[in-house]
Amino acid sequence: MEHIFKVINDFFEFIVPISDFLWDFPTNIEFYSNIPILGKFSFALILLVGTGIFFSVKTKFVQITKFKAGLKILIKKKTSDIGVSPLASFLLSSATRVGPGNIMGVTGAISVGGPGAVFWMWVSAFFGMATAFAESVLAQVFKEQDGDNYIGGLPFYGKKILGNKRAAGILLSVCFILYALFTLPGQTFHLFTALGSVAEVIGGVKYERTSSVYYIIAAVIFFSVLFTTIGGIRRVTKVTDVLVPIMAVIYMLIVLFIICINLKLIPYFFTEVIRGAFSPRAIFGGAFGVALAQGIKRGLMSNEAGQGTITMAAAVADNEHPCEQGFVQSIGVFLDTIVICTLTGFVVVLAHLWSNGASGVEWEAIKNSKLDVYLNSIQYLIPGQSLDAVIKCIVSLCYGLFAFTTLIGLILFTEISGSFISTNKHFIFFLRLLGAVLFVPFGELTVLSGLELGNLWYISDFINIMIVYANVPVILLGTGIVTKTLDHYIRTNGKKFISKEIGIDTEVWK
Repeated sequence: MEHIFKVINDFFEFIVPISDFLWDFPTNIEFYSNIPILGKFSFALILLVGTGIFFSVKTKFVQITKFKAGLKILIKKKTSDIGVSPLASFLLSSATRVGPGNIMGVTGAISVGGPGAVFWMWVSAFFGMATAFAESVLAQVFKEQDGDNYIGGLPFYGKKILGNKRAAGILLSVCFILYALFTLPGQTFHLFTALGSVAEVIGGVKYERTSSVYYIIAAVIFFSVLFTTIGGIRRVTKVTDVLVPIMAVIYMLIVLFIICINLKLIPYFFTEVIRGAFSPRAIFGGAFGVALAQGIKRGLMSNEAGQGTITMAAAVADNEHPCEQGFVQSIGVFLDTIVICTLTGFVVVLAHLWSNGASGVEWEAIKNSKLDVYLNSIQYLIPGQSLDAVIKCIVSLCYGLFAFTTLIGLILFTEISGSFISTNKHFIFFLRLLGAVLFVPFGELTVLSGLELGNLWYISDFINIMIVYANVPVILLGTGIVTKTLDHYIRTNGKKFISKEIGIDTEVWK
């Protein structure tokens, strides 16, 4: 088995340099990389940040002016005969947004760019909220009805905006399906190892990957993912409606508890974040652009604004007006980055393990391991070994829940995206099984074999950058539709939307 996995991993080795080149271009070209500050930014990051700034201006900073309206829509009780409620859609998108990257990604950004990365993460989230609004509005405007569900997202609005060409929609659909499926093994790996860590803390022993405990965990993951996703949109949303608030609240309470017992360090956090944003310390490279690039990259990769990956969730909601879900999804970016990622930043910065061995831990020995940095930060900030073990166990469980909701969300988004190609029940069922019965078990087997298959995980990075380059131009082309829809909302005070009133004809908004 190990030999087979190694062959598969080696086969995908060619993806690694291609993915790195696309994500880093043109910072991997010497003359560009030598340009002060700008040389730290790849074209992908410039495209995503620039799009956020553009939509912020075009919508007159909708992320500020309609933030309160979005909150009202979220807390408003609504049952839907077709589609799901705005809150259910919000929680579904949060299921994939709020993932392991909220812990490991933020820790990595601070380890490389210093505390200042947190400040630039906030900046990227602020502008990303406008991008999320724009792509969610397009997803709502061009959604379609399939029985008692709505379907839509990137392939659907991509087809309409690109000259109503079905081939364009199919290409976008295939790209997203490949991205989602090849992301599943990596998320399974996170979930599996998190639950393994919990079992080891509870059992007080280190289990081998070949032990019966790990096989039991594998079985639990497999059947829970299969049972949830096989029920389609409504069953998945029922699970995310429960799990997303639980995991988010538990994680926030744990971190707030850590902050409370280290209250005297709060001024240190804000001082280091602001200072590090503009004059980072030498230990993190000392260059202004390093903190800036790390923070913006982590913010955008975590909240997914502009990547088109949450547009499937935005489309399934039942709204009176397309802008309503745009306001809601904008808040999703706020929750993911400004709230949850910042809480992770609090833990890592408050512990400041890099400062003169204050924790008794050698920074050079752990800085390349995001998990070691984060767990050692928790250990340093919490007095008492017994309490430390409990907190680590709870955090590991939250980390696992982040990965689980991402898993079921991605499989569902695969189904919704595939609906553009065909709504045939057998085809949709095949996509569900493909994710739950093939790609999730593949991720489990890599854990049981003691492998991490780094090359294989690069496929999702490669497809993701391709989606960014496909989605951003499409939503920029749809700017007129976004602004006209927002103007309609403001002019009518959110009354029932009729698409012909802004000069387009759609399937749902008649």
